[in-house]
Amino acid sequence: MDTARAADGTTTGAVARRLAELARELQREEDPQQVMQRIVEQAVQTVPGAEHGSISLVRDRRDVQSAAATSDVARRFDRAQQELSQGPCVDAMYEEETVLVDDLRAEERWPDLAARADDLGVRSLACFQLFVDGGTLGALNLMASRPAALGEGVREVGGLFAAHAAIALADAQKLEHLHTALVHRDVIGQAKGILMERFKVTPDQAFALLVKVSQDRNRKLHAVAEELARTGSLHR
Repeated sequence: MDTARAADGTTTGAVARRLAELARELQREEDPQQVMQRIVEQAVQTVPGAEHGSISLVRDRRDVQSAAATSDVARRFDRAQQELSQGPCVDAMYEEETVLVDDLRAEERWPDLAARADDLGVRSLACFQLFVDGGTLGALNLMASRPAALGEGVREVGGLFAAHAAIALADAQKLEHLHTALVHRDVIGQAKGILMERFKVTPDQAFALLVKVSQDRNRKLHAVAEELARTGSLHR
């Protein structure tokens, strides 16, 4: 039974059905950038009161970047948080799983950001931590131009969406890494074949030669192999 209901009548059950449909669509998408864009667009359409959205990523606790956004408003807001090193999305990534803001202009937690609320066109927000993966943190950020626009159900509905989004994004990243590994494997195989034919050596000896050049030149093994496969030369 759909028991939880947002201010506009949206139920968590209805959100779950939308997410199930989105999951099926994202299974066909292999590019993490496209996955993030689809996620944030669907989040804005799904969460009551949301007008703009972004997915912010920060790597190695340094630069915060808009990895995907539905509008220039969302991008400007992310840039402002990066410039000021403060804001609800930053806190969601580092300190709390969910940060809700009814009126940014009245906020005391981020005074410099609050002073720019009108210029940025953002008054209410909901930011959800997406994942913690090694040195990478992420947050799903939903924004509105009016105070208290996101409604009482945003925490539950947005949280449900963010949890699903985190899984979809993690799967896409793993798939991208797998494809990259397969491409590297293929090009290394091509390079080994060239060396085996040219120097009449075994596969192990050809691979050892690639490793030696990689170490001597302080370059990644796949980069050395790609150069050999592309140019036919192996500079040592």
